[in-house]
Amino acid sequence: MRSLSSFLLLLVLGAWTALVQAQLGQAIAELPASVPQSSCSLLDQACICANEPLQAEITLCVKAGCTAKEQLHTLRVTSSMCGHEVRDRRQLLWVLTIVLGCMSPVFVGTRLATRLFIAPNGTGWSLLSSDDWCIVATLAMGIPSTIVIATGLIPQGHLGMDIWMLEPAAIENFGRYFYTVEVLYFAELMLLKMSLLFFYLRIFPSRGVRRILWATIIFNGVYGVAFVLVGIFQCNPISYFWTKWDGEHQGKCINVNAMAWSNAAISIALDLWMLAVPMWQLRTLRMHWKKKIGVGAMFVVGTLITVVSVLRLQSLVDFASSDNPTQTSWDVTFWSLLEIKVGIFCACMPTLRLLLVRIFPRLGGTTVATSSGYVKDSAGNRRRGGTGGGGASWPAKSDFSTSASASRSRTGTVSNVLSRNDDDAFETAGQKSPAAQQAHEVGGIKYQRSYKVSYVEQGDEERLVQMQDLRPGSTHPPAAQAAGTAW
Repeated sequence: MRSLSSFLLLLVLGAWTALVQAQLGQAIAELPASVPQSSCSLLDQACICANEPLQAEITLCVKAGCTAKEQLHTLRVTSSMCGHEVRDRRQLLWVLTIVLGCMSPVFVGTRLATRLFIAPNGTGWSLLSSDDWCIVATLAMGIPSTIVIATGLIPQGHLGMDIWMLEPAAIENFGRYFYTVEVLYFAELMLLKMSLLFFYLRIFPSRGVRRILWATIIFNGVYGVAFVLVGIFQCNPISYFWTKWDGEHQGKCINVNAMAWSNAAISIALDLWMLAVPMWQLRTLRMHWKKKIGVGAMFVVGTLITVVSVLRLQSLVDFASSDNPTQTSWDVTFWSLLEIKVGIFCACMPTLRLLLVRIFPRLGGTTVATSSGYVKDSAGNRRRGGTGGGGASWPAKSDFSTSASASRSRTGTVSNVLSRNDDDAFETAGQKSPAAQQAHEVGGIKYQRSYKVSYVEQGDEERLVQMQDLRPGSTHPPAAQAAGTAW
């Protein structure tokens, strides 16, 4: 009886060995030697599949004695035999890519339309500033990135599936498309930061701040171009990036993990610096504290990019060193896509705010209290004007003569009228004391002083922040201060 049992055990052992040798390769032939050391029976397939230490031991055997293609075949067969769930996250990423990819052109298009037609400040393409062109360039890079992800990386590269479920051709497709998206990401990130920096440069007139911003722009350009070049030439030859997986090709790559982490670290540090500069200048804004909170909130919106960048770090932990890159790269792609698209939305918000204020005027408002005064136009007619409580007077738009063109330049004369009968009786424009009225009636002394005013109406973003150079002896006052005169 004992001899019969031993014979049956050897028979089962031999059958199992023959099966795995035929299907999984020579390395798995060591399985019968490993199973007796575990608590699982040779015939208990469920126990063998659930035994993690045993599975780890089998995996080591596979790696030691099989080629890359044989390893993937082994994992595919064992996964099927053990009834493991087939993971597939392609649909979620595809939907997100399409939605965000369609929203980005809408945001950028609305921004450009607002700048060109709703709040013009110039003629032709001169209406667009450097920050507008940078966001257009970011979109230009984002469109092919979206197309590659939606039509190549996900359906042909099977991003979001386990790599052992893929055929060799699909794995090469994955590497080729992921390489393209990676390089485009570096370019998009640089251009997006450029757009925000040029926007800050447009609204902060202080020389000191502008020097800091220009230095930041130069650093961002050098850092961005450097990583684009590193991304392109990270492997030698370049094709080794998507052929190295099978171990059958010759080539060399840099430490991709180090590249990804260094790029993310510099990007986050630069985001924090770009947030610190406007927030530091917020303390010098000449406006009510409630308005300061509103302006600060607009700048804080930019921290959404930083938050997404930080969340993206978790996806880089196992990036490039994972045995299952088509799964781990899904997280990297997801957060990178979100980072760029959210950044585009944030960069468009100040201009979209102008559009909303034009549609819903109550969303706007002013921080300057006004009292009435007289404005004399070029025809000599006196009209009501506004005198700013902060010491600057901003005449109403209707009080100035303008040409029929779309130019926002306005000129006119402003009169300040004083009538004097005694030292205590004055008439100011729009305000008369009883003594001044009496002096006017009896023909008292009347003093009139006129000012000629010329200014160019700026865009909403420039008016949003009125800064001043506090350094003693400054000869370059802000644009807003230079345009206004205390009356």
